[in-house]
Amino acid sequence: MLDWLKNINKEHPEFWKEYLAKFSKKSHRYVILSTEATGDSVEKDVITYISAFAVENDAILMKDSFETILLQYRFLHDNHLSNEYIIESKILKLSEPEALKSFVEYLGNGIIVGHEIESDVEMINATLERLECGKLRNEALDIDIMHRKLHELPEDKEFSLEELANYYKIAPTQGESTTEKAYKIALLFLKLKFKLGLK
Repeated sequence: MLDWLKNINKEHPEFWKEYLAKFSKKSHRYVILSTEATGDSVEKDVITYISAFAVENDAILMKDSFETILLQYRFLHDNHLSNEYIIESKILKLSEPEALKSFVEYLGNGIIVGHEIESDVEMINATLERLECGKLRNEALDIDIMHRKLHELPEDKEFSLEELANYYKIAPTQGESTTEKAYKIALLFLKLKFKLGLK
């Protein structure tokens, strides 16, 4: 309620208005999301990577993907952290406002899927607030919660991404980049989606 009142007369950026207009119809596109941040605090930390794949008709669409490094030079400088990974990486690099604008345009009205997705969405929402936008309107699914629902496990029993990958016999990847995590989440989602009978 308070969030709604706070944003009632706010003039949002054009890309945000276009994003909100997409919710007039339901989406059948799932967006598998993985992010990296400098920590867990929505007030003090920042997002450094966003990686996403689309899933439609039970297939991972490799061409329908999004991947960027967020240029957080000020945060890194203020906290005496190295920016070497940014310089060495060949991944697309965007400023925080450009990255969030591009991601929101990519996301559209898709259903977000992730592991511990609530923390990813909270961090994105905190960043969007700095850009004079509202919160994401997308439905979100968490593969950990889907796994617990399938096996009727208690809510406080949480599983790491590795534990879920081992349980569903998904081969380990060579590294643990944000994109590899997103791909692993996509594979797990397809298995869980089938077992739970989701359309």
